[in-house]
Amino acid sequence: MRGTQEAVARALDVLGAGACLVDEQGLIVAVNGRGERLLARPAAELVGRDAHELLHRTSCGEPTPRAECRIRDSVLGGETRQGEDEWLERGDGTLLPVRWLATPCDTGTLILFHSAGRQKRPGQRSSADGRLSELERLALLAETTTLLTSTLEIHEGLRHLIALVVPRIADWAVIDLIGERDEVWRFAVAQGEGGSVVFREDLQGPMPPVLQESQMPLSRALRGVASSFAGPETYQGPPDSGIAMEQRRLFEATGMHSAVVVPLRSLHGVMGALTLGRADQPERFTKRDTALLEDIARRAGMALENARLYQRQRKVAETMQRHLLPKLPNSPGRSMAVRYLPAPDASHVGGDWYDAFTLADGATALAVGDVVGHDLEAAAGMAQLRNILRAYAVSQQQPPSKIVEWLDQAMTQGIAEVSMATLVFARMTENAGRCELSWTNAGHPPPLLVTREGVASYLTDGHGVLLGLLPERARPDGTVELPPDATLVLYTDGLIESRARTLDDGLDRLCRHAAALAHRPLETFTDELLARARPPDNDDDVALLAVRYVPGLSG
Repeated sequence: MRGTQEAVARALDVLGAGACLVDEQGLIVAVNGRGERLLARPAAELVGRDAHELLHRTSCGEPTPRAECRIRDSVLGGETRQGEDEWLERGDGTLLPVRWLATPCDTGTLILFHSAGRQKRPGQRSSADGRLSELERLALLAETTTLLTSTLEIHEGLRHLIALVVPRIADWAVIDLIGERDEVWRFAVAQGEGGSVVFREDLQGPMPPVLQESQMPLSRALRGVASSFAGPETYQGPPDSGIAMEQRRLFEATGMHSAVVVPLRSLHGVMGALTLGRADQPERFTKRDTALLEDIARRAGMALENARLYQRQRKVAETMQRHLLPKLPNSPGRSMAVRYLPAPDASHVGGDWYDAFTLADGATALAVGDVVGHDLEAAAGMAQLRNILRAYAVSQQQPPSKIVEWLDQAMTQGIAEVSMATLVFARMTENAGRCELSWTNAGHPPPLLVTREGVASYLTDGHGVLLGLLPERARPDGTVELPPDATLVLYTDGLIESRARTLDDGLDRLCRHAAALAHRPLETFTDELLARARPPDNDDDVALLAVRYVPGLSG
């Protein structure tokens, strides 16, 4: 096999360009001497390796996404193609710009390549005058839009922005943000160092207020007046504000010799300012740079405003939801614990809820439900359902099934503005030393009962369709006697659903963990069950209500 590879390499040596042969999987079969020299890699390091993973890079030194690699597409597609503006990583870590041609042959695909310019270090700008080419500028703007719109988390989006511009455009990036009370906060001072970004926390934090009369670059940008160039000489005179003093400290600490300050604007005002500075790169910023940075800052400002608006809505929804979730009643013979865990994704909030209250006959009403949807509207619908359910249950001493049938009708008659929801509603009644649980289930995951001996089983009786689906259909009840020290677990589907496993797997996981925790105190039982049973890839809310029957326990 080695002899064959060497023979192929010798045959390729007659070509005047670098050449390598790859098989149909994209693995390098052979490379000629010219290719070894261009790539600064010996054949032994190349043969048998995946050409795309080993060599193909963006102009910034990042691995080229497989879906965007034209050379790889040619290999897999079996078509003759050629191109330029591709980069290969050499053995010394530098990037080599190449022109290339790939063509299928009997033994795979032959790739010819030759240098299209000088190699460079990852992150180093490619043009001889230190400026981005027009193609690089357009690519940077496209990448800015993609990354800034990929998240609604403000801090994550701003860190994406810093990673885009450092060290591609500047050695330093500084972001100052204006808060809701017009207070300025220096969010980040970041330096490109050794291919990574390092944050200077000693230069971050609260800033002095913006003076309307100040003509210094940062003050003007934070007022949305204009973009400005700045350098250490800008702050040599007497400072006209506290911000100017902070800027002098910034230039002294970073060694920046040239900077440009641009406003971060949105449709409704100024969100802050972006300062980019050069210390190691010798070129000073130009008006052409300013136009590019203003375009980047405009996109960043819009993304920042969207993130703030979304997080404000999320905060309103979470606050509303938490205030609507009730305090637990003091019921004789019953120990209760509840947990509500918001979804980790900011786009999910609102639908899960629990309730527990004492009825006129001394029974304890228990409910856990989930309104379809994950937004402020779902939170409002949850509140309506909870209040209507309470009103029916307190005023009418009826089985759970009858209460939920009335709730069905309220939804279809428009009294509750909810299109669809799931619910488990139950009554716990103690009489003559016996505790009975009756319940009805409207399309919800089944309640779980765990005895003190660690026997766990689901209560599958009393199961019916979702709320609001068939309001004319009568609902069933289930009934069971609770043994002393048994624990009832009501929960929403965020505790059991996973993208990687089936629903049955989730139910089995919850059952096994609950059984193992049966001897724990109820508060510890609840915390541990939530931590152990919730799938790590679940992005939904979780509401969990645990009730333990303890005969003789006073309220």
